[in-house]
Amino acid sequence: FELDIDSVVGLKEVERLRKILEDRTKKQCIPVWHKSRGYNYFLDLIKSYKRIAIGGIVTKEIPRNKYSVFSKLINDAHKYGCSIHGLGFTNIKLLDIYKFDSVDSTSWKGNRFGQIYHFKNNSIYTITIPKDKRFKSNQQIQSHNLQEWIKYQYYLDIK
Repeated sequence: FELDIDSVVGLKEVERLRKILEDRTKKQCIPVWHKSRGYNYFLDLIKSYKRIAIGGIVTKEIPRNKYSVFSKLINDAHKYGCSIHGLGFTNIKLLDIYKFDSVDSTSWKGNRFGQIYHFKNNSIYTITIPKDKRFKSNQQIQSHNLQEWIKYQYYLDIK
């Protein structure tokens, strides 16, 4: 991924640094598009890159009530042969609606919201740990959750 630091150094500097990374590695970065960059910038990226990421999901730059824009963005990208990665997109119910090519998140760990995940009947379910209960270690929760998410990933890959 490119350095997603527009808010710190500005877009022009991000573009300059991206070019340096690409020139030195002889590989394309995966640029991160933000709503603040505008739709025309999105079009330029999907015409120039094989893969881009959509940012601003976790920070709510794109609020949940505006997620419908993902369908258009993803469809437009696919028309140009560009795949789309959703940064921080883990809304399980919406994964079937918005056809991201890939997504990521750290919520699988479960320790942020005290959740355990369980893969069953071709879906992944959340079990919230009561506030008065504790586990021996976060590592125990993360190990279990990772195994459940891997099962879910395999299911999605063959679906």
